Amino acid sequence: MEPPVIDLSMGERPLQPLLHDLVTCVRAPGTVLSDGDGQIRGTGVHGWFHADRRVLSRLVVTLEGTEPEGVAHQARGSSGASFVGVVRTLGDAIADPTVFVDRERLLDGGGLVETVTVSSTAQDPVRADLTIEFGCDLGSSQEVKSGTAPEPLAGRATHGGPTFIDDNVTVTLVADPPPDLADLSTGRLTWALHLERGLSSSIVVRASARPNGDSHDLFGARTRTPVARPNLICPDPRLGALVRRGLDDLDALLLTDRSDDRLDHFAAAGSPWYLTLFGRDALWTARMLLPLGTDLAMSTLRSLARRQGRVHKRSREEQPGKIVHEVRSGRETAAHGLPPLYYGSVDATCLFVVLLAEAWRWGADHEQVRALLPAVERALVWAECAAADSGFLQYIDASGTGLTNHGWKDSHDSVQRADGGLADPPIALCEAQAYAYQAAVLGADVLEKFGWGDPEHWRKWAHDLAERFRGSYWVGEGDDAYPAVALDANGRPVDGITSNMGHLLGTGLLNAAESDRVAAQLTSPALAGGFGLRTLTAQSPRFSRLSYHGGSVWPHDTAIAAMGLAATGHPQDAAILLDGLMLAGPAFDYRLPELYGGDDRASNAAPTAYPAACRPQAWSAAAPFAALVAVLGIEVDVPGGRVRVRGADGPLPFGPLRLEGLVVEGGRLDIAVDGHGGITASCCNPRIDLELC
Repeated sequence: MEPPVIDLSMGERPLQPLLHDLVTCVRAPGTVLSDGDGQIRGTGVHGWFHADRRVLSRLVVTLEGTEPEGVAHQARGSSGASFVGVVRTLGDAIADPTVFVDRERLLDGGGLVETVTVSSTAQDPVRADLTIEFGCDLGSSQEVKSGTAPEPLAGRATHGGPTFIDDNVTVTLVADPPPDLADLSTGRLTWALHLERGLSSSIVVRASARPNGDSHDLFGARTRTPVARPNLICPDPRLGALVRRGLDDLDALLLTDRSDDRLDHFAAAGSPWYLTLFGRDALWTARMLLPLGTDLAMSTLRSLARRQGRVHKRSREEQPGKIVHEVRSGRETAAHGLPPLYYGSVDATCLFVVLLAEAWRWGADHEQVRALLPAVERALVWAECAAADSGFLQYIDASGTGLTNHGWKDSHDSVQRADGGLADPPIALCEAQAYAYQAAVLGADVLEKFGWGDPEHWRKWAHDLAERFRGSYWVGEGDDAYPAVALDANGRPVDGITSNMGHLLGTGLLNAAESDRVAAQLTSPALAGGFGLRTLTAQSPRFSRLSYHGGSVWPHDTAIAAMGLAATGHPQDAAILLDGLMLAGPAFDYRLPELYGGDDRASNAAPTAYPAACRPQAWSAAAPFAALVAVLGIEVDVPGGRVRVRGADGPLPFGPLRLEGLVVEGGRLDIAVDGHGGITASCCNPRIDLELC
């Protein structure tokens, strides 16, 4: 993800709109953002976005010329919201409000449905004009994000209602009952209401957006839910709320990729800017959800394999075997000089192989796995070629117009030395080497099982990579040694202490002693003293709690570290990181954003919101569930006929719990933890041996 535009000048350049205090409803490929009173005012990022276009930029309700004062709002699932407003200038001349305006908003398969209900408890009848002001600018998401959205379009009067049309899309508003007055020149629909005491009057506005002619949406809305829903019973309500809200949001973020023979699903990266396919985000999200079935993982892999790099093309960073970073529609990219397929990711290709191997271990269909083996081999060959010159996977912005950094921390200042200086490219990130090692080892296992390729070649390549890493990346002395975040253009370690090292744990790149040293760094107050894991140590001269990658907390990054800690024998440390996410949850109504402030949890009741953070974000939504599964210590090896549950090695900070309905090769896995950390489990798959450690 690209960080927001930051400009300290006085109005010389438009700034990216802020998001943190907006009400968001999402059902991919659509999302609606408004103020807490429900008004869509056409300012900032307000509006209904569909397939990267703002198809409705204004929907403002007034009663007798007065906007209702918002007094309450709440989510109705991920795709809906309700708003309560009062109009104190109408009704009885008393302190208590007597005229109410309630709004119900819902995004569904047919578009946006907005229901406005006006009611009165006044002693005398109330007569008032209800007006809905509407507008449409059809601005691209990139235009709105940059603060340069176009002027509203002029609507056309059609039989269905006000309509807006360009070459690609037609947007129509239909009201029921029809308005008493429709003025397209000012964008107003008006109804004359007569309200008796205790009665109400409702107006339903349905907005639709459909492609024109040969134009079509790049990705469609989900046609099914490829993820099981577990049952979590825990005395701490925060954990259940985080998991439930996260899974609701993930369902709403699912998109469909149409091919000739199937409909595949993947998780769009997040609202509002990233409702499309991002390789790294989709892979990590599917990986975190493997305990709920392998369907999403295999669909995600197929969607990415269709777009796997075939040729060398510098303008979009494409290389044979490379997995795409970002996919955009042609109309979106043409307006901004961006390639519709952009491959500027150093890690997605190896994560592709890792996800396939882990999906196979969780019981993915053998024929589906076999069909992806050519893509796996191409990905491994890409990794080998990418590391051929320096011995490590490295990157530089070859296009001159792409991302500065090609890891998940893609902001310009994310790769820092301990003194605050920035690394010069080409850069070889530590986690990219870990993913490559894990991909080669796990990929070799899969290839060997299916009698494909040369597994021993990849095992040897992984071994040699680990030896080179051990000799090049470690800095510091004795127990204080730790792996550098990267190597710079001269092959020198970039010695900043960052959360990146958490991604090394559990990959196999490190031995047990090295893993213990990394765990000690991750759990230090300077990194783990926030509401989760800080991206940069608080001791760095460049640390800022609201720096995009230099001190903030990213829930998915926290979960990945928790997964690694648990996998390397530190489940209690993993539980502490999960507890940080639980402490942050109430501040965001349990819908964890893309990132938030790296505030000190010892002196703050809640973290600071990062004002431009996307919410919901797929891998943030998946993070609490993934961290919980990690703490429980579940290891699945369906090809080996075994499921092992290690347990948490002592009481959990959030008490005893039951997690029911995990999926192992179609069979159900239930796990319970008592107040002392003792584990019981049952698996309904007769081919699986269950081991409790």
